[in-house]
Amino acid sequence: MIKYGGNAMLSEYIKQLTVQNIWRLHSKGYRVVLVHGGGPFIKKLLKLAGIESEFIGGHRKTSEEALKYIEMALKGEVNGSLVNLLNKAGLKAVGLSGKDGRMVRARKRYHRAVQNGQMEEHDLGQVGDVEQVDTTLLDTLLDNGYLPVVTCIASDEAGNDYNINADMFAGHLAGALNANSYLVLTDVDGLLRDINDPASVIRKLRLEELEPLVGTVIKGGMIPKLESCKLALRQGVQSACIINGTKPESIAEAVNKEKLIGTEICL
Repeated sequence: MIKYGGNAMLSEYIKQLTVQNIWRLHSKGYRVVLVHGGGPFIKKLLKLAGIESEFIGGHRKTSEEALKYIEMALKGEVNGSLVNLLNKAGLKAVGLSGKDGRMVRARKRYHRAVQNGQMEEHDLGQVGDVEQVDTTLLDTLLDNGYLPVVTCIASDEAGNDYNINADMFAGHLAGALNANSYLVLTDVDGLLRDINDPASVIRKLRLEELEPLVGTVIKGGMIPKLESCKLALRQGVQSACIINGTKPESIAEAVNKEKLIGTEICL
């Protein structure tokens, strides 16, 4: 399972190198599922549509109108581009979202935070969490040599659509599939002990070592990435690693354990 972050796919050249590395894995017999977000692409399209983005506790509040454009960016632009590149490389890529085949059932997410000593609940609109995963469609595609490319939109039982954090979405899918390796591609070399020192990458962390680092070393966008690794490992994934997606050769190196790459999270 590879989670491909939006910030790691801003360069077309690097995207093509990433596709080549995925092709190499696939040619060696690995069954690959690619999950992607697309924050920069969403931001660009919402701006073009004149829709202001409001963030609550780091989460984008999403109206029904905004969700139309978010889905357009994720499924139309990002997913379509990745599928095209993978197919041009000789793979059989299939573009999906969590809605297809009822793969992912969502539930509405609320942001809860303590303010003035009281717990307050904030409505985030069409933002959801993963409630349940059905891997039947993914298993069928993988068994027949296809490479699923999945974006993080899903519906609840009533048919309401939600945008789900791509890291958490990928972690749930990796766990449900019992993936051997779960790779989170971002735009840094891993978790840095000092954000200003690129050489301060933490190479290995056990699950119990994560919690004390939250708020100091683990901040901002790294929080959902590490939460997704924790979730995947607890559901049966064998190995989880955060690597630099702008260095596509890291993909094979992390899977094959050729050398210490990124930040590996283990049980």
